[in-house]
Amino acid sequence: KWRCPPGRRMQSSMLGPSPPRLLTEEEYRLQGEVETRRALEELRSFCQSPDFSAWTAVSRIQSPKRFAEFVGGASHVTPTEVYVHEREFGLESFFTDEQPFEEEDEEEMGNSDSFAG
Repeated sequence: KWRCPPGRRMQSSMLGPSPPRLLTEEEYRLQGEVETRRALEELRSFCQSPDFSAWTAVSRIQSPKRFAEFVGGASHVTPTEVYVHEREFGLESFFTDEQPFEEEDEEEMGNSDSFAG
């Protein structure tokens, strides 16, 4: 028969729900990998079910052989696609983007030395 005082109950309902905790970069990356694997497995499973019209799908896609390999368990991306993605979005692109600034800084430093003398 223990009860919370009425004022306290009203105060907590006025505050509303607390905001969700934000994910760290590592948690975000891990969650993305887990959810992507789960969704790809669901897609494979559906494509192997009797409800799936394989002929309709194959007639509409650009690469039926690649699709069949995916349904059979192959990766959804090619090694070339992985390489291109890493170049565009991986650490390599970070260093490539930084190079022009480093070169400009060196040029500016060289010019400032000539003015100092």
